[in-house]
Amino acid sequence: MSLPSNQFAHLRVPLENVLSATNNFDENILSATNSGFANVYQGQLLWSGELIEISARRFNKERNDREQLFWMEISMLSTLKHKNVASLVGFCDENDEKIIINRNETRGTLFQYISDPMLLTWVRRLEISVGIAHALSYIHYDEPRDFSVIHRTIECSRVLLNDKWEPKLYGFEHSMKIKASQRHHSFHTNRAQGVNGYGDPTYLETKRVSHKSDMYSFGIVLFELLCGRESIIDSDANKYLAPLAITHYREKRLDEIIDWNLWKQMDSQSFNIFAETAYDCLNEERSQRPNIDEIVTRSRKV
Repeated sequence: MSLPSNQFAHLRVPLENVLSATNNFDENILSATNSGFANVYQGQLLWSGELIEISARRFNKERNDREQLFWMEISMLSTLKHKNVASLVGFCDENDEKIIINRNETRGTLFQYISDPMLLTWVRRLEISVGIAHALSYIHYDEPRDFSVIHRTIECSRVLLNDKWEPKLYGFEHSMKIKASQRHHSFHTNRAQGVNGYGDPTYLETKRVSHKSDMYSFGIVLFELLCGRESIIDSDANKYLAPLAITHYREKRLDEIIDWNLWKQMDSQSFNIFAETAYDCLNEERSQRPNIDEIVTRSRKV
């Protein structure tokens, strides 16, 4: 991805500042991202007179595509401004290091809480779902700008949670920026992203991606929140959540795969709307999946 050298000059953070903030990338590691392209570290960065809690994603030097991924993420997060999209502090591109610095959302990722019905209550799950929907609506449609964004890797590990349990979508390194006038089109890609239990089957088969691919992945996230289990459990006979959830929804047996402690918290109206929305997002016929603005409208009834 070719960018003007001075386009993001105001966002550059010297490497020595990042090293100081993260204790030389020592002991403060938060995670190794599941795509294997970066490690994430936490720390405190003194920047523009403010001491900021940060997470720093240090891109793997062995990846041939790290240059493209790095600049795509910066391009997206420097442009997209929404309460449910992660905040970019800056970046470091120095001494063969490529590091993206975000404000650290104190609770980590949504993935960490999926199986915890006590901390992540049903009400919180509903609120988080609505927040993610608003983030997707913003990048897909909302703003009167000349481009639209297809995220391509919607999953629980790409959603950060702050101290108020508000979701912040991030991980735009594989995203696509398209003309706003083409937002109802599909686009050919060299390879499909977002597999790992979240991938749109149509996208994986044809390598043609659209906003409806994001909707499929969002449906998986919704079923994870609904059931209190991850999209893939290697040790489970029913390894993949998607076919399991679809079958149980059709047979009106979803309660059998929902964490009992979650099930006790649910009321019938919010459950029915939530389950139907998640199921609709997984429609095999891509054109029959709802647009995100339809999801936002439904969420007002929950």
